[in-house]
Amino acid sequence: MSGATRFGAGAATARLRAGAIVALAIGGFLASWPCWAGGPLGIDHRWSYDNAGIWRRSNQLILVDSLAGADVLCALWEGGGTHLGDTCWRAIDSSLIAAGSAEVLKYAFTRARPIQGNDPNAWFQGGSHYSFPSGEVATVSAVVTPFIFAYQERQPAVWALEALPLYDAIARMKVQAHWQTDVLAGFAIGTAAGAYASWRKSPLVLGVMPHGVFVGIRSVF
Repeated sequence: MSGATRFGAGAATARLRAGAIVALAIGGFLASWPCWAGGPLGIDHRWSYDNAGIWRRSNQLILVDSLAGADVLCALWEGGGTHLGDTCWRAIDSSLIAAGSAEVLKYAFTRARPIQGNDPNAWFQGGSHYSFPSGEVATVSAVVTPFIFAYQERQPAVWALEALPLYDAIARMKVQAHWQTDVLAGFAIGTAAGAYASWRKSPLVLGVMPHGVFVGIRSVF
């Protein structure tokens, strides 16, 4: 089904506008910076290290792995013939695009992480410096965006999914893995990938299947 059929122009405009508002909200939250902040937007500063409670690194990994795993299981179970299944396949497309884009940029910019030295202007440092952008925030944003596009009109509560990339962004900074602009860039990449995947005529991954169709496991039962 085409993007125009799946989402009306009004819904798409609302999604993009709301996404921009969320990004600005995240930016506003992150912009409570000290006078020595730096980086491309002048908001980057290292947070006090906190790897406990909900911010623990293991919880961050659980979030990313659970989202990706649940999305793949949903796609395989539903197939491409239902609205939910189609959305799950688009989320797979989106996450792959976002993760790949973030990885390329990491190697291009080789920015030092906060934990590697308190210098937000340390770019092009070579191998092992992969702070910009945040690949995990990009992935989480990429997974949730197609679901928001697909269900925002009938189930407005789906907007609560935006709390997941926000949590991950804060958690990544808490463990000094990323600067503020790293997570903002990750959110932008993930949201853009999700918008692209949502507006395609059909999911990219399904394109390798015969006739672009995957029959879900549920149809077997």
